[in-house]
Amino acid sequence: MAAPWRPTPGSVVCVGETMAALAPDPPSPLLNAAHLRLSVAGAESNVAMYLADHGIPAAWLSALGDDPLGHRVRATVAAAGVDVSYVRTDPHRPTGLLVKDPGPAGTRVHYYRRGSAASALGPEALDGEPLRTAALLHLTGITPALSESCRQLVLRALATDPGARPYAVSFDVNHRAALWPDGSAPAVLRELADRADIVFVGLDEAQALWGEHLTAAGIRALLPRPRILVVKDGPNAATAFTAEGSHTEPASRTTVVEPVGAGDAFAAGFLAGLLRGATTTRALRLGHITAASALQVTGDHGPLPHPKETEALLALSAREWTERAGTFRFP
Repeated sequence: MAAPWRPTPGSVVCVGETMAALAPDPPSPLLNAAHLRLSVAGAESNVAMYLADHGIPAAWLSALGDDPLGHRVRATVAAAGVDVSYVRTDPHRPTGLLVKDPGPAGTRVHYYRRGSAASALGPEALDGEPLRTAALLHLTGITPALSESCRQLVLRALATDPGARPYAVSFDVNHRAALWPDGSAPAVLRELADRADIVFVGLDEAQALWGEHLTAAGIRALLPRPRILVVKDGPNAATAFTAEGSHTEPASRTTVVEPVGAGDAFAAGFLAGLLRGATTTRALRLGHITAASALQVTGDHGPLPHPKETEALLALSAREWTERAGTFRFP
């Protein structure tokens, strides 16, 4: 039997917007908050930072305003070991901003990103370095919702047949309903996802987009072309569909401090496993382990366990993984 497909080992380029983020500290409704905490928030840069944590060379490609928030975002991503030298500074457009409003029914997010520096990105961003030498390009469904030029960027990245691309493309559906007021998200995101080599989608996310009764197998029927499709079922499990069939790996149980960023962390861990030639089982486990590190902190980016601890988790038998994975607590 032929070896399962894996992307060529090498560097990863993550393309997309990262914003400054404000949140009440301590968490409380925004209306009555006395203090706000400033951080950064961006799906693609989250993936890049976790890839760097795993020792995978990662670059973040985007644009920021020439303003204090943009400088803060750039410095934060760079401090995680990500190459930010290809992030453009736009003197005419601001850095995007989001503000979190926690409440009894959950956290609402208010976006201030219309006309942002990153929304002016276009297909030309894919020309030259760092993509000329990349092994993998990572995109999300957030970017095509930002502007027409951003949508054209993603369409161009996915226009070539997978076998003819100089690099593999991974795509996290990452549906943000507030960014798709015209109702086009289901058709657009399905078309884009089916063109990628590797796709990540949440089960509940897919059900909201394409049918409330969808199963993981039903999502695969809707997206038959990706070489690898990963369907994430929240805290329960993740299933990877490949040419060899499907494999489900239970999630590692952990105390949830804040769920934001866990999906990005999972994608980074899974991609890191693939780039190292790991089995599907180990790649899924590395995704779960990385997601757990995000769940255990406030914010999008938490510390990974010690490499020896990670290796011990990856080496567990199926029974041991189910019984013991939840007992690990990361520093």
